[in-house]
Amino acid sequence: MGISTPEPALAPAEPALIAAGVGYRLVRHRRVGSLAEAAALRGVDPADIIKTLVVRRGEDDFLFVLVPGDREIAWPKLRAHLGVNRLSMPDAATALAVTGYERGTITPFGATTAWPVIADATIAGRTISLGAGEHGASVTVAADAAVAALGADLADVSDPAG
Repeated sequence: MGISTPEPALAPAEPALIAAGVGYRLVRHRRVGSLAEAAALRGVDPADIIKTLVVRRGEDDFLFVLVPGDREIAWPKLRAHLGVNRLSMPDAATALAVTGYERGTITPFGATTAWPVIADATIAGRTISLGAGEHGASVTVAADAAVAALGADLADVSDPAG
């Protein structure tokens, strides 16, 4: 009789990726303290780590914005793209309540609400690393497949960080 090892549990985002037919590679690693550390553990460039940011448009109206790790939201561009004058970022408790994910783990895949997604245009055609819904887990996916599965709007909504 052989020794059986239990199958590792799926990361929270995996069922949604599977259901959407998006090919991915799960990467598990320890918690990280910086973008550079995360990139090294995931085996990608910092620019290929995508931050999923929750943005509030109004009362109970949120969206996800996907921005490469070496870039930041360009608020004037995002407001112009959305045709609004005001946007804000919710606090951590609100972000958890509206997505089901803690900050640092947020991903549109498997979120409790399928909020609209805007992906920065710079991710098109690349392989990217997204959070997988829990600390120490990420998924590497083709950006174009993720954008298509999410029905994301590709737009110029970021500027280089710094």
